[in-house]
Order: sequence, then structure tokens, then C-alpha cells
Amino acid sequence: MHFAGSIVVPESVEKPLDYYRNNTVASHALVSTAIDAGVRHIVFSSTAAVYGEPERVPVDESVAKIPINPYGASKLMTERMLEDSAAAYPMNYAALRYFNVSGADPEGRSGQVGKGSTHLIKVAVETAVGKRDHIDVYGTDYPTEDGSCVRDYIHVSDLVAAHLKALERLIEKPEENLVLNLGYGRGLSVIEVLDALERVTGKPIRREIKGRRAGDPPNLISSNKALLSTLDWSARYADIDTILTHALEWERKLQSRNWE
Repeated sequence: MHFAGSIVVPESVEKPLDYYRNNTVASHALVSTAIDAGVRHIVFSSTAAVYGEPERVPVDESVAKIPINPYGASKLMTERMLEDSAAAYPMNYAALRYFNVSGADPEGRSGQVGKGSTHLIKVAVETAVGKRDHIDVYGTDYPTEDGSCVRDYIHVSDLVAAHLKALERLIEKPEENLVLNLGYGRGLSVIEVLDALERVTGKPIRREIKGRRAGDPPNLISSNKALLSTLDWSARYADIDTILTHALEWERKLQSRNWE
């Protein structure tokens, strides 16, 4: 299972060659080494960013792949590398296109760690526990209901479960490859997520409105019909209040232990 990669969209616009080196060139080294070593199944962390600004929403796997940032392009190149490799060598693969992964382990064993996060829910809960004094909202003039970007948020534990099911399927059907969206099939705007966090905490979240960030599509929601019909998988945590509660509990744990 190949999870490693650089994932910050605006940074990919600023440093495209870094993203092609880390997400594409390094993936080539990994895939070629795995094949040489006799690995038969590869599960790859791809991204909804391969779709760019999709022609229709919800987005199914057949929608044209036209990335609008180097992050999405670097991941799409690796998907193509896997497709061609599976045709030429004795291996199969799953490319799992993540929508917005969020939350934390419900039992508090793991969660997102690291300085300088740009993911909305991570930044929002850092603001809620006082690590930040506000959260920036990048753009309120998008063609969405409240003007802020809309995304499909999936709990990390549901995402992990889908990986295990995908690997089981690859082993069971070695002649088959999988390309699947991982999402819940519904979207929430930035404003809706922040409003939900205020509801969960009972406290206001200070917001500052900024201009749009480079490379951000306005509306990105999955169609997960292929996921549901292909794998023996169902969502357990498809509720924004639950996602936020788990993320908040993890952030408070980090704070209590003085972890970054």
C-alpha cells in the first residue's frame, strides 16, 4: 500500500517540480522495485484532484481527468504508470481516489500530526482548541450556495476499511484492477463545516475571509456507486458531527501531551 506523497495543492502550484519528483518519480522507483521483488498487488493513494474542475458533479470514475494543479497531475501520472505496468507485468493494482480525508481514530490511537496543515478540518479544530486565533476562509465568491468551496469529507477510519477491502479484492481477482472514488457522495461547504464545528463545541470559530487559493476547484463531490457495488464496504462514520468530534478529541489529546 503506497501512501507516501506530497499533498498540499497551493504548494504544488508554487513548487511543481518538487511534486513531480516526490509523487511521480519516487513512485516509479517504488513500483519498479516492487515488481522486481515479485509484489503482485499494489494499492495506491490517489486523489480526486485528478478530475480538476469536473464536467459534472457528483463525479464518477469515467469523468474526464483534467487536473488543474501539479498535485493532481503528479498523481494521475502514477495511475497511468500502474495501468501500463499491470498490462505488462504479473501484478494488479487499485488506485483509490480520495476525496477529503478527515477525522481521527475513534479510539484516539492515531490522528493527523504536523505543523503547517492546510486541510480545513485540521486547521478548524486547531482553532477550536486555541492553537490558532482564527481560520482563513479562502474565497466566498465561488459558484456554490454560500460562495465557499464544497467538498466531500470521508472519515479516515472508513477510508482505511476501504483499503483493506480493496486489497482483499485484488488478491481474490488477480486479473482485475480497481479505480475507485473514496467518498460519501455528498458535499459540505467550508462555511457549513465551520458552522458544524461551532455546533459541536458550543463556541464561535473566528473566521477571516481571504481571496481564492490557486488550484482550488469550487465543487468536488464523489459518486461512490462503483465503490459500493465493487467492494463489501459501507460507511460507519458518515456524519460531519462525528468526524469533527473525533478530530477535536485527537487535537485535545495532542495538546494535553504537548505534541505538535
